[in-house]
Amino acid sequence: MTTYVLVPGFWLGAWAWDEVAAPLRARGHDVHAVELRGATVEEHVVQVTELLRELDDVVLVGHSYGGLVITAAADRVPERVARLVYVDTGPLPDGRAQADFDGSPPQAVDGLVPVSEAAPPVVHERGRPQPVATATDPVHHTGAWRALPRTAILCSFSEAQLRGMAATVPLFALMAGDGWTFAELKSDHWPMFSAPVALAALIGSGDA
Repeated sequence: MTTYVLVPGFWLGAWAWDEVAAPLRARGHDVHAVELRGATVEEHVVQVTELLRELDDVVLVGHSYGGLVITAAADRVPERVARLVYVDTGPLPDGRAQADFDGSPPQAVDGLVPVSEAAPPVVHERGRPQPVATATDPVHHTGAWRALPRTAILCSFSEAQLRGMAATVPLFALMAGDGWTFAELKSDHWPMFSAPVALAALIGSGDA
């Protein structure tokens, strides 16, 4: 049995992982889908770190913004993590924020970023506005996470595109070196909705 912790991206809750968690649980694995609480990056990192302290040998999975959270959490308790899995995302360098990757300040209303027009219908139906601080707060880590095995499941971009952008795009800067395994999934940025069974298979694979 493997223990999985699944961290969602912007606008999503634990529900976003339902169709990914089901096949993993059917194979006898222990799956924790996280409902992020709070309004800052630090609050989210602390929440995931506290969960990791209760578990061992975790495969820690993050989608989109969740990649930022899992990097910082694993950096604090690397002894609890067996592997990091980034779903269509990557680790931001220390001191950078999600908005640095997006390229423009988020459009917020009353401190909340509304669901993107580009998001799929289910996100508009079930998603929630994202606290703007999670986009603008910098993430901090020491680099301890780099000692961990790590995989990137690439959906909206390829490995070749990633390597081509690594010199200029903060999200990809730490993904061009050694220590990475890449898997490409023909999907979109939301594979938990468009290809959940295939995504679960990659997350649950020893090669993923």
